[in-house]
Amino acid sequence: MSSTVSPLAPKTVPDMPVIAGVRLATAEAGIRYKNRTDVLLAVMDKGTAVAGVFTKSKCPSAPVEWCRAKLKGGKARALVVNSGNANAFTGKTGRASTALTAKIAAKAVGCSEGEIFLASTGVIGEPLDATKFDGVLGRLAEAAEPGDYLTAAKAIMTTDTFPKVATATVKLGKAKVTINGMAKGAGMIAPDMATMLSFIFTDAPIAPAALQALLKSGVEDTFNAVTIDGDTSTSDTLLAFATGAAAEHGAPKISRASDPRLKAFVKAFNQVLANLAEQVARDGEGARKLVEITVEGAKTKASARKIAMSIANSPLVKTAIAGEDANWGRVVMAVGKAGEPADRDKLSISFNGIRVAKSGARDPDYDETKVSEAMKAPEIAIKVSLGLGKGRDRVMTCDLTKEYVAINGDYRS
Repeated sequence: MSSTVSPLAPKTVPDMPVIAGVRLATAEAGIRYKNRTDVLLAVMDKGTAVAGVFTKSKCPSAPVEWCRAKLKGGKARALVVNSGNANAFTGKTGRASTALTAKIAAKAVGCSEGEIFLASTGVIGEPLDATKFDGVLGRLAEAAEPGDYLTAAKAIMTTDTFPKVATATVKLGKAKVTINGMAKGAGMIAPDMATMLSFIFTDAPIAPAALQALLKSGVEDTFNAVTIDGDTSTSDTLLAFATGAAAEHGAPKISRASDPRLKAFVKAFNQVLANLAEQVARDGEGARKLVEITVEGAKTKASARKIAMSIANSPLVKTAIAGEDANWGRVVMAVGKAGEPADRDKLSISFNGIRVAKSGARDPDYDETKVSEAMKAPEIAIKVSLGLGKGRDRVMTCDLTKEYVAINGDYRS
């Protein structure tokens, strides 16, 4: 956790309302860091539905494997998150650690171990001493209270420079329901599903299967459309919990994701995901520029996504942006190497609304002074027009600075 907040951090932090059926508490367990909270316990009421999406890494962490297995039950009573140690690449020791953590948490909360969900973030390859949770989780279960999502978000930070929270309120039937979310992530960020841990809570009465469908759909244009460095974490976890408490106030019970009564809820739910995903991009390690890349005129949306990611993950493009250089040649390179349909002589490129290349050549009205001034802005929009079809997509990323190298060069030490 950095003491210097990213210059791209949001200027304001939303007031996070209480969600009925969710209680939170944090503590210092001494996992890796000293003199800071490093464990979060969220306690949910009985009957809370759970859904999740996880990393596509072939070397997943032990908590990811645990959650995948327990997700089949569809119900959750508690979430335990620790920072400082990812409990990844830890073999049998890692699996034993998750089992012990779940056992301790289940006893503290008073539920089955199958209703406990786990997430860990931090250094890979170091055994996690789960005995440090013994006693701590019991105290947290007793102290847990509704609200204070900001403190909870701080407890799960690693190289993050600011806690990430988002909220939305929307009508479901005749009742008002709330969606709260938190996330952590600043490096080792690439889709499937972007690096991070993120947790969404709502009082809407949504069945597990419907919640899973909403979550799987919602990540595609939010967390899966963010990249910091092209590296997919072993620990990516996004869990959603629906307590159903709003049913007492008239919210209809939802069993299908296609239920037309969910229309407004789905929009708000996806807005929370998008807000958190953008905050992750704003907090990219060492970032000084937030970059939005839009590709249009591609053969398909999928093709546009691959080209946009090729641009977003290019170290040459990202360092050019860090240097405030509108080097469209590097964008051309990234388009060409993506392996997707492209026609050099139809290609047009713009930076912050200023077209720099047209029809495969430098724009005839190109003005270096004007473009250089535009590149000084903290937010950079790159637009690529392929002229081949109707496919369009956008991704978020950031620049690549010397600070990124320094942060990751010293990460374990």
